[in-house]
Amino acid sequence: MRRCCGRTGGMRPCTACRRTPRCATMPSRPEANPVSRQRTIAYLVKAWPRLSETFILNEIVSLERRGVPIRIFSTKEPDTGPAHSEIAQVRAEVTYLALRQHWKQAAVANLRGLGRQPRRYLHVLFEVTERAIRQRRFAALKHFFKAAYLADILRYKPADHLHAHFASAPTMVAMFTHQLCGIPYSFTAHAKDIYVAPPAVCKLERARAVVTCTQYNRRFLMDQFGPLCDGKVHCIYHGLDTSRFRFRLSGKADSGEPLILSVARLVEKKGLADLITAAAMLRDRGRSFRLEIVGDGPLRHTLEAQVERLGLGDRVALPGAQSHDLVRRAYQRAAVFALPCVIASNGDRDGIPNVLLEAMASGVPVVSTPVSGIPELIESGVDGLLVPPKSPPRLAETLDRLLASQGLRERLACAARAKIESSFSLETSADRLLAVFALVTGESSSAGRPSPGLAGSGRTSRTGAPVR
Repeated sequence: MRRCCGRTGGMRPCTACRRTPRCATMPSRPEANPVSRQRTIAYLVKAWPRLSETFILNEIVSLERRGVPIRIFSTKEPDTGPAHSEIAQVRAEVTYLALRQHWKQAAVANLRGLGRQPRRYLHVLFEVTERAIRQRRFAALKHFFKAAYLADILRYKPADHLHAHFASAPTMVAMFTHQLCGIPYSFTAHAKDIYVAPPAVCKLERARAVVTCTQYNRRFLMDQFGPLCDGKVHCIYHGLDTSRFRFRLSGKADSGEPLILSVARLVEKKGLADLITAAAMLRDRGRSFRLEIVGDGPLRHTLEAQVERLGLGDRVALPGAQSHDLVRRAYQRAAVFALPCVIASNGDRDGIPNVLLEAMASGVPVVSTPVSGIPELIESGVDGLLVPPKSPPRLAETLDRLLASQGLRERLACAARAKIESSFSLETSADRLLAVFALVTGESSSAGRPSPGLAGSGRTSRTGAPVR
């Protein structure tokens, strides 16, 4: 198996391991028992690195700055395409568990697990197989084999706690790993993994803690799972490193026309079809502007066809996915940021999109909708504007109002930056996550228990900030 340092930094992968030029080969035989070490958190993610998951990258970088030893395990091979330059800051070793690429190592690890603890291995395998047959979801078997692979690695290079991002496949692998080798685990639930495919009861039962990024999500989990969530579900907002976002008012595009910017995966829940329809209405009002939608996804061809059908080819651009550096430059050019989120037909929805935080930190006034946790970030009329979802006329009217008033844009932008600094800083979020990890690894006496703002009653202030 090849093991990668994970510091892609936008570089091409080396031909030897299909990762970064800085890589090392894992010994074919396990090393001796480890010496004493600091407590280590093993992160389990679906793919690393992933362009759309800057919140995970930010979280890991922030924890490493605090001296927390991190190891990253990815259930899939890394995404291709642009990469964030911040990846180069990550010191953690990255191990890939993809069975197709590492089937020999995974097979050996599973055989070792069977030989070492046959009753436990077969008991978990039987439980997984029975559930897979009953539910006709055989991907669980693949997750089991990855878990046995991971458990074997952790036997020789231990970690103290396993934390998975997303309540779907990564958490299933974490749960099976816990059953096989006893390592405690927690997970962060985000959006699709809550509303489209809710986590199985057993994932919550066996987890030491559950983190989610909005009070809206937390209340939903409490309503769905009741007593299972008591004292276990913590709301921790995705934090932002504001030092990386230069505050600048009243950006203009190179052409001199005001730029309406949106950054999103091209999927239904982002409401981008409504934004393009609103752009046509804005044009019909005689308003001068350009709209740029940065991102990629399954709706690209549909949205491009809509742009052509509405005759917006000279005003609307879809340049595709871009690195974080280019996105930050786009914020500096933008006069307004728009993301009219909706609840998708399959129930999927956003939590609090990170791009809203980034735009607000950059001095760009934001327009969005009161869907899911977004009102916890934006107080309409104070630090941004909210319009009803699926309402292009209201969206067009609001964008027109913002573009017409520099004073309104500046007032909202200044209040938005203050909101991010006070309630959504990366430092605060990292401290709260550390408190959860300390609690579940038995260090709560030194780190302190999570505050009520993390996991208390779930009440929020009028601005959406947790009530302390």
